[in-house]
Amino acid sequence: MGKVVGAALVSHHPGLMQCEEFRRLMGNGEDSDLIAGYARLRNKINAARPDVAIIFDSHWFTTGYHLVDGAARYEGHYISDEMPWYLHGVPYAYRGHPELAIAIEEASRAQGGYNRVINNPHLGKQYATINLVKHLRLEQTDTPVLTVSSCQNCDWPHFVRSGEAIAQAIQASGLRVVLLASGALSHKFNDITWTPKHPRIFHESNVSRPENIASDKAAIALMEQGRHDTVLERWDDDYRKKPWEAFGAHYLQMLGAMGGKDCRARGEALSAYENARGTGNIHMWFATESELEVA
Repeated sequence: MGKVVGAALVSHHPGLMQCEEFRRLMGNGEDSDLIAGYARLRNKINAARPDVAIIFDSHWFTTGYHLVDGAARYEGHYISDEMPWYLHGVPYAYRGHPELAIAIEEASRAQGGYNRVINNPHLGKQYATINLVKHLRLEQTDTPVLTVSSCQNCDWPHFVRSGEAIAQAIQASGLRVVLLASGALSHKFNDITWTPKHPRIFHESNVSRPENIASDKAAIALMEQGRHDTVLERWDDDYRKKPWEAFGAHYLQMLGAMGGKDCRARGEALSAYENARGTGNIHMWFATESELEVA
């Protein structure tokens, strides 16, 4: 029987791909704690010994389907079309997992769902995947990576159901899988003429609005308590309106694969809560006393 052996909400913001000198300059002499948090997360992942990492990519927007990349290998040099002067020339080479991708589509079709495989090694990558592949050193450990898209014409229950299909495929696969929800919490950018409130750019006071900070911290507290059901109850009135990055597709699909509203996996903060151009970012690890078995 396959298992989810751990899961994480992970920041991928592009400033983390800049050199340490630049990051310390932006950090008023100190690096972002998200960088140290990547090392903490690597230790968690290595201890979990996954066969596959599934990345829920909040930048891969699709329409009509939750797509799963199903090629055997991905290789190239990444350049961001969003900020090519800033994030470019990043080499990547990592394995995919076609068998699990196909199994996800089959499980979804059996449910009448919308998860589908796209098998093309030339499919462009997004930095929400590439930044995690690099910082978590998934290439170095030769861990296969399977990326799942954020389907933009969905409400939150659709994302949870996408995760449920993924859970069924994992269970049937016999694989040990770690889930990585790649994205921020509140995702309101500061405007182009914005002046930082705090000299350390990563400081939480630089998040776009005080109400977003309060909402993000309330969600973090609920995750730490394992009360994902309450997060879902508040979704339409709070988190959807802020909104979270990709309308929360990354977190919601991960949660769906962990049991949805019945999930009680407690979150452990692996970094400080930080700003990135107005958005709220944190690394959080989710595990139970025993490995999370997909029911």
